[in-house]
Amino acid sequence: MKKGILGILVIMESFFLLLSMLIAILNGEDGWLCFLATALGATGIGSLCLFLSRRGECRRMNRADTFLIVALSWIVFSLIGMVPYLWLTEMDVSSAFFETMSGFTTTGATCIREIDNLPRCLLFWRAITQWIGGLGIVVFSFALIPVYEMKNSNLYSAEVTGLGLDKLRPKIGATARRVLLIYIVLTSVCALLYWAGPMSLYDACCHAFSTIATGGFSTHSDSIAYFHSSYIEYVASLFMIVSSINFSLYYYMSIRRSRVLFQNEEVRVFLGYLAVAVVGFVLLFYFEPIPDDATAALPRGFEETFRSALFHVSSVATSTGFSAQKFDYVAWGASFWMPTVVIMAIGACAGSTAGGIKMIRIIICAKSVFNELILMLHPRAVIGVRVGRQIVPEHKVRQALSFIFIYILLVVIAMTCYSLLGADVDTALGSSISMLSNVGPATGATGPASTFAGVPAPGKWLMSAYMLIGRLEIFTVLFLLMPNYWKDRK
Repeated sequence: MKKGILGILVIMESFFLLLSMLIAILNGEDGWLCFLATALGATGIGSLCLFLSRRGECRRMNRADTFLIVALSWIVFSLIGMVPYLWLTEMDVSSAFFETMSGFTTTGATCIREIDNLPRCLLFWRAITQWIGGLGIVVFSFALIPVYEMKNSNLYSAEVTGLGLDKLRPKIGATARRVLLIYIVLTSVCALLYWAGPMSLYDACCHAFSTIATGGFSTHSDSIAYFHSSYIEYVASLFMIVSSINFSLYYYMSIRRSRVLFQNEEVRVFLGYLAVAVVGFVLLFYFEPIPDDATAALPRGFEETFRSALFHVSSVATSTGFSAQKFDYVAWGASFWMPTVVIMAIGACAGSTAGGIKMIRIIICAKSVFNELILMLHPRAVIGVRVGRQIVPEHKVRQALSFIFIYILLVVIAMTCYSLLGADVDTALGSSISMLSNVGPATGATGPASTFAGVPAPGKWLMSAYMLIGRLEIFTVLFLLMPNYWKDRK
């Protein structure tokens, strides 16, 4: 095990814990002692790892080591990060770990029923965990710690699995710092626009962290609905969509000032898909019968209907999971929650902070199927899968198809486990896809009007594992379960 790298990561977490301590001091809360003690403990653990590490081990890492370090770093971060929940609330270990893993993986699922009663420092910690996880623990380390920069990109690539271009600049550290700068700028602009509305500066910062990370944690139990503001809903919808687009495109726009964003096929398909989904939900509002006990919550008028549909599609497709007023898709029946689950599974663009299968894999899969149909008519034809102006290599096509197959298989396994724990089919299906796609709200008993507090402890541990698998895009975690991994690791 490369203890030195893990030690650096853990020490970095202590810095963000101290930020939460500062929030506690500014608000006169007793929680400052909790965050100080946790930060000191994290620093001690990290320093011990550095002391026990061997000089130069970072440069001797092989690809197998990087997968283990990335997966383990997320688990260790969550184990340390759950301490404030255990200290400042009455959560048990399974719930605290679930809450922390939900934050770092930007899932946004919660076990807390009364969020408004939590101290501000803990709510800030919930938001900052999502902001860290949105960009990635390893990416933050590359950007903030110059000594951590290495000559190979294996560690970076093991975490940023959805980013097609690993290095946008000659050195990985320079790439990470540029991406972090874009991330900070987007967060700052989002926070300022929130603050210009009915949000306080504190609420604006916390919600900006969650929005840009496409996480979904809020400082209020009612989420965005708490503010009763159409302005806030439009701003949130805009930045959720902005954050669900490949960050490398923003990088190229910043240096070339070109139209690379709208020339990208994945972005065009994604925006078109969002538009179709919004129109579909607007039509459902007008033509689909709603149960009598749920009609009071229906939006009134075209503008409110459009805004509700736009916010819902943006929130679910980007895996953010915010909830706004007057949109309880579970109460309105299967015609609303079934397309919602499909949107959860598809997700947004690769290289973004969003979860799901990702649009690029859907495009590759669809074109591959279309090519197979052509080959049935013309067996001698030579056809490649083309995305934009480039031919996708055969191994990338296989990888995309394998990902979708494993995704479906994992959903089936999770549904079976949830059913054995007593969940109904609606809850099992929605929860499985929501956790694997890092969305948050699910269906059935874990819908947008509920929390995950009632899920049994084994279910919370399973969901935590699925959140991590989904955030690291399956292969990074499943690679560790292969027998050959432990044989070849030297």
